[in-house]
Amino acid sequence: MTHPSDPKKQIIAHRIREARKLAGLSQGHVARMLGLHRPSISEAEAGNRNVTAEELTKLAEIYKVSVSWLAGEGVATVDPHSDRVQLAARELQKLKPADLERLLAILATMRGQEDEE
Repeated sequence: MTHPSDPKKQIIAHRIREARKLAGLSQGHVARMLGLHRPSISEAEAGNRNVTAEELTKLAEIYKVSVSWLAGEGVATVDPHSDRVQLAARELQKLKPADLERLLAILATMRGQEDEE
């Protein structure tokens, strides 16, 4: 077993946790989908349990992300901000053009409020 402080393992753990949260799924729900017990998901998300290639593939399908992204391909450290931005961008791609325009207007308003503070 790899030590929990292994950077690659922590990247995978962080990304599967973030992707699950963005998907709006509980650990229990994901465990049932994979035929596992909930603690197995909890341990994987904490970086205390190795995730098999088959599990990683199924998680990628469930969360609608690539296996390479979950596996942290090309990344040396956990970057929560970058991971969340990448997940948000994936969600933005699913929006209808009119909804995207509304969201961009909201973001512009939010940035304007930050500048005033």
